[in-house]
Amino acid sequence: MDRFVALADPTRRQIMELLGSGELTAGAIGARFPISAPAVSQHLKTLRESGLVRVRVDGQRRIYSLDPDGLAEMEEWFAKMRGFWSGRLDALEKELKKGEKK
Repeated sequence: MDRFVALADPTRRQIMELLGSGELTAGAIGARFPISAPAVSQHLKTLRESGLVRVRVDGQRRIYSLDPDGLAEMEEWFAKMRGFWSGRLDALEKELKKGEKK
């Protein structure tokens, strides 16, 4: 699944923010949302399949963390877009300033 599609859901974005503070078990994540455990599991599965989170098993617990590789790929895309827009916005600013001087 596309990473941006996965992050389109506000619950998944909140899960990502929680994991930004460190690893959490599936149960600890689920306890923070007013939705069923199966719904939380589905969100975690989506994030895992999109490469945004990792899971490791510790006994019967599943412990989730952010996947830096998936996040790095998104950051590369953002950097490319910033470079694209930066030059165009600079050119727009220059043209607008020309109009102000007239």
